[in-house]
This record gives sequence, structure tokens and C-alpha cells, in this order.
Amino acid sequence: MREFIVEADGGSRGNPGPAGYGSVVIDAATGETLAERAEYIGVATNNVAEYRGLVAGLRAARELDPSATVRVRMDSKLVVEQMSGRWKIKHPDMKSLAAEAARVLPAAQVTYEWIPRERNKHADRLANEAMDAGKRGEQWDASASRAGLGARVRETPAVPEPGGPPGDAAAGAAKAREALSRSHRAPAAARASAGTQDQVAVSAPAAAAAAAPTSAPAPATTPTSAAAPAPTSATSAPAAAQAPSGAEDAPATSATPVVGAAGGHAAGSVGDEDTTKTRADRRAARGVAAQAAVTGAGPASDAGRAAEGRPGVTPSVGWGAAPDLGAPATFVLLRHGETPLTPQKRFSGSGGTDPSLSDVGREQAERVAAAFARRGTIQHILASPLARTRETAGAVAARLGLEVTVEDGLIETDFGAWEGLTFGEVRERHPEDLNAWLADPEAEPTGGGESFAATATRIAATRDRLVARYAGRTVLLVTHVTPIKTFVRLALGAPPESLFRMELSAASVSAVAYYADGNASVRLLNDTSHLRP
Repeated sequence: MREFIVEADGGSRGNPGPAGYGSVVIDAATGETLAERAEYIGVATNNVAEYRGLVAGLRAARELDPSATVRVRMDSKLVVEQMSGRWKIKHPDMKSLAAEAARVLPAAQVTYEWIPRERNKHADRLANEAMDAGKRGEQWDASASRAGLGARVRETPAVPEPGGPPGDAAAGAAKAREALSRSHRAPAAARASAGTQDQVAVSAPAAAAAAAPTSAPAPATTPTSAAAPAPTSATSAPAAAQAPSGAEDAPATSATPVVGAAGGHAAGSVGDEDTTKTRADRRAARGVAAQAAVTGAGPASDAGRAAEGRPGVTPSVGWGAAPDLGAPATFVLLRHGETPLTPQKRFSGSGGTDPSLSDVGREQAERVAAAFARRGTIQHILASPLARTRETAGAVAARLGLEVTVEDGLIETDFGAWEGLTFGEVRERHPEDLNAWLADPEAEPTGGGESFAATATRIAATRDRLVARYAGRTVLLVTHVTPIKTFVRLALGAPPESLFRMELSAASVSAVAYYADGNASVRLLNDTSHLRP
């Protein structure tokens, strides 16, 4: 049976604005481009354009071979998660487009995978060509397309190299799934070279987890960072002003047990009945290891060998990692102390009055400074340019004898016309805008504030720059609710609506460590133990 890869993308210059999509069908065995589709679709949103690109790509694959299996790869997490059935679909436009996509081919023939934007360039170029054509009052012309130059025949590596931005957990998981799927197609000789002893029985999801380079040298369950005050944290229902509820498309979650190296089972691990399925799964795990041994693909190869039970290899998931990762860049994320607006639960972003700390907030800053002084592990201090963060950072810097560097990328989201209002006041005055903001990460607050998607783009760029600058160092970032939640969300690979499900108190401490293999470990969230008498 033939296998196709469909890469699709869509864009909107204005969201909503002039929009277009692009799709490419690739032969999974050879990497050859088999079909391209693109179209200018008039005024639409990014999500609508992305779904239209998906539908066009699936239809092109069906025209080539209606019996082929199709792997859809897109950089839209929304589309991938909704079409995979893990996120709910409530928006009427999305519902109809998702239903249309589902009708193109039987569900059993299609799988979905998220990929980073840099790996979706062909479809992205097609979408931009379509939008450029629409700007000229024309439709996209396949004969004039240059989107596929350099991508007509694609080399497919045996195991994908670690990719994605630092701390991008979703990218790491996607790489692991791709490695596992390729292992099923590995030549018999390559599979045999991994050895013949079936020391460990694993399921296909567990093998994928074992191949994923998502580890930290310390146990994943360790709740502390060396830089954080105390290993106690609390996550509770969010206050309305900082985390309003009601976001749609909440994903369903599940847990997959992982089998340890050398036959050792983690708590709750799968059984090792010698069934046809488990034998196939063992072969898949060995295939990943065999390919990695040839290519030397770092943590993924180590995890593959560990899943097989070969000696001398530390598993790279949860409790171990490759020995050459070195010390991580550790970001200790400190929310500023209270301002007069904090106890009133009012929106207070970068577009408002820029309040200073209250008397309570200054006391909180002194308490957290004393906690950091006792630890003595902070090496650098960076702060958002707003008054409340600079004042909080100054209190810590005075205790530690360090300078404060202002980092513009750490500034709070601009809440537009909502600045200074309570959640209830916004609900009363701007109900439609508020509903849109809760449902779509690309929606802006009333009056042209900053969307959550724009904030995430800004924080990701800031993160990448600081990780490169402070590799192996422990850095205190004094910032705000939305940036801290976004750092944590990106490290976990969590969906945008997870922002509404995190509590983040004034003067609380969180911590994320970023490793040389591009992965992250969330060490602490919302620790307020230093504020207790």
C-alpha cells in the first residue's frame, strides 16, 4: 500500500484579512513531490486558511491513490489536535471545515502530526504565493510556482535530528513519533543489527516515548531547581482577573506507561505477554535503536537502545539523559509583588498606568530577596521594563549584589481597552470581544491589545535569545503573569488554553531548565513558601 505525506499550511494577512493556503503531497518512500495545491480564498482567518489547505491536500492525495495511507504534517497545533480528536471544536467555521476534511478519506487511512514551522516551508511558500497572486487580482498559477525549488526530491534521514526551539516539547514528541514510524520500514538487516534478545516488551506509544528526547539529567519528578527558594508549589483554580475560565478546545489527556531499561518496569508499566503485537512492538523499538546506532542521532538513539534493554545506556526519558548535555540554562521566573491593582483583580498589562508596588508588594519583594540570598544560586537578574518588575528585581539585586538588566521581551501583554478593568467589567462592556479572546489565542483585546499568540511569539524569541546567551547559567527573570505562564506552556508543549488553568500568585517563583538537546524541564510552578511567616 502506498503512503503519502501531506504538508499543508494557510495564512491570513490581517486575521481576518486576505488569505490563502498551500498543500503538497509527497511520496513517503522516495521524498518526491507528487502534487501541489494553492489558492487565494479572499478574506478569512488563519485557522480557516489552514483548514482549507488541509482539505485541498487530502483531496490531492485521494486523486493520486484513494487507497493510500496519509500522514498529515502541519505546523498548526490547533488543526492537528482537533483533527486527531484530542481537542474539542466549538467554532462553527472550524466544525464544518473539520467535517469536510474528515470526509475526504476514511479516518483509518489518515494520521496527523505537528511539525515546527521551519519544517513546513514548502506549504508555507505555496500559501504566500497564493496570497501574493490575490493581491495582484489573480489566482495562483502552478506553472509559475517556485515554492518547491530545492524540495522536489527530499532526503529522508533514518532518525530525525533533535529540532524545534529550546523547550519545545511538542516538537520533540513529533520527532520521536516520526522515528518510530520509520522504524517499521527499516530493512531487515538494520533491524537484525540491533540484536535478537527480547529483554523488554513495550507498546508502540511507549516506544515512541522512549525515543523522545525530553529528558533532564535530574529526575522529571524532582520538584526543585537549585535556584528556587523551596520545593513547595500550589496550583489552584485561577482568579478571574489573571486567568479567566471558559476557553474552548480543551484537550483530552491520557498517560502512557514507559518501560525502563534492562527489563525494569516503571510504576504502572505494560505487561510483557508474548503476543504478536508485543513482538512487533519490540521489533519497532529495536529498529529505532539500530538506525540511531548507524546515524549517531544523540538522545533519541540512546533512548531507543535503552528501550530495547541493551546494557551501558542511560534512558533519556524522565530519569536520565545523554552524559554530554552539560548544565542547563535555568530560568527562575519571579512574578512581581502586589500593586494596588492586584487585590482588586484588575487587568494590568503594558498598556495601562504602570503602577508601582504597594506596601504589601514591597514586603513580598524583600521576602523573596531574602530567600534567594539564602540559596545564593542566582547569577544574573533580568527584569521587564515596567515599574513593578524593576522594583521587585531591585530588591533582590540589593541582597545579592548583582546588577539588573532590563529585557523588553519580558514585558506583560498589552490588554488594550481592558487595562484597569475587572473581568466582570470587561464582560459587561465588551462581551463579544471577551468571548473571542477566550476562544482564540490570536484574538486581541478590545482596542488593539496584544493577542496570546503574539505574546507567545515574543516570549519564544526572548527565550531562544536568552538560552543562547546564558547557557549553563542560572538567571532570575522578574516578569509578569502572562510571560511566566507562556514560558511554562511552551516548555510543556501545552495548548494555549492551558494559560487559563494555571494559578500564578504575586511574588511567586517558578523555574524551567533548558538543555543543550533543545528540551526543557519544568522544575517549579507558583512557589509562595517564602511569603509565609
